[in-house]
Amino acid sequence: MGLNQKELEDFIEFLVPFMKKNPYNKISFQTADYTENAKLIVNPEPDSVLRIFMVFQPLDKFIQIKEPILNKFERTGFTLIEWGGSIVKP
Repeated sequence: MGLNQKELEDFIEFLVPFMKKNPYNKISFQTADYTENAKLIVNPEPDSVLRIFMVFQPLDKFIQIKEPILNKFERTGFTLIEWGGSIVKP
């Protein structure tokens, strides 16, 4: 999705411990809904922005979902990277 190795390791280190507690997790990446509702004001304005917000819901059993479309990201110039996640309780 555009994270470098260190960012990816930090992302995994933060979220996986929460997810390992569950037999299954329904995962979705929030895109426009997230960025439109969680506005950022950054000065100076970045040349490129990557905001990744993953939401997961603990599940007791497997469910089939559509494979997500994950857009590629290319860093140019001054780049802002934000990642995070949240648990959705049933």
